[in-house]
Amino acid sequence: MTRFGYTLMTEQSDPKSLVSDAVSAEEYGFNFEVCSDHFSPWLTSQGHAPNAWAVLGAVAHATQQVDLYSYVTCPTMRYHPAIVAQQAATVQILADGRFTLGLGSGENLNEHVVGKGWPMVERRHDMLREAIKIIRELFGGRLVNFTGEYFQVDSARLWDVPDVPVGLAVAVGGPKAIDKLGKLADHLVAVQPDGELVDAWYSVRQAAGMAGGGRVIGQIPICWDPDRDAAVERAHDQFRWFGGGWGVNADLPTPAGFAAATQFVSPEDVAENIPCGPDLDAIVEAVKPYWETGFTDIALLQIGGESQELFLKEAAEPLLKALREAAA
Repeated sequence: MTRFGYTLMTEQSDPKSLVSDAVSAEEYGFNFEVCSDHFSPWLTSQGHAPNAWAVLGAVAHATQQVDLYSYVTCPTMRYHPAIVAQQAATVQILADGRFTLGLGSGENLNEHVVGKGWPMVERRHDMLREAIKIIRELFGGRLVNFTGEYFQVDSARLWDVPDVPVGLAVAVGGPKAIDKLGKLADHLVAVQPDGELVDAWYSVRQAAGMAGGGRVIGQIPICWDPDRDAAVERAHDQFRWFGGGWGVNADLPTPAGFAAATQFVSPEDVAENIPCGPDLDAIVEAVKPYWETGFTDIALLQIGGESQELFLKEAAEPLLKALREAAA
């Protein structure tokens, strides 16, 4: 069964609003919620970037049934992997087993702030691979000593280990990343409805003799609004960076850089790539390629922090009904 989720986008909402929206999204019937983990917004017009782990802890305590994902955390630069393991174990306890740790190789936008530079993608994947090994070991609750190429852990132990093990999802963008990381995680995170990528994920795991491929988790931005023109304007103002693709988005270091790189992107360009306005059928059609290419979990990202309450109140239930009927 395809599951549909709600995005807690930390770049566009303050922390109290994120928690309130999370509670409402659960009430309106979303299956799961993903929370971005950023130090900076993509564009200054988004205007927010609270700490994701404080938000996740509050959301875990405030909700009852909805599954939660970090989407995604980079455990290699801004955070040491031992700290990520501790954060994830704590959130899993607060969530009573509903949390999955989503990991990725990060973006320059968020990771450069600690002054360690920005490695090339191959090195970032190697760092992520090593970090996952450390996190897995710490989840076992044992004393861990580790010396690797990128990280060292000295006499570390998690003293509060959840009864339900923390599932681990990894974000990948191509076959090379799957070869390096596919055997280390339980679930796949991908940013595009790419059936070949999903097939490669399952093939790598099958070749390694691993049982099952876990869940395949994706996300799609939408900009629902009763007024289509208002939706297009808001999407252009806050989300025109999205069209650059992850090869570009991973490397630009500041919101000013994203603003400069997208200065010639028009509202019409954005509307061609993001469903905008009140037409629920158009949103369903935009989401359809995800379940057709094998995604099991699809998170909707409603653009605009100020639009969340109206979206949830007026559009969430009929949209979820339409999506579930179509996916079935």
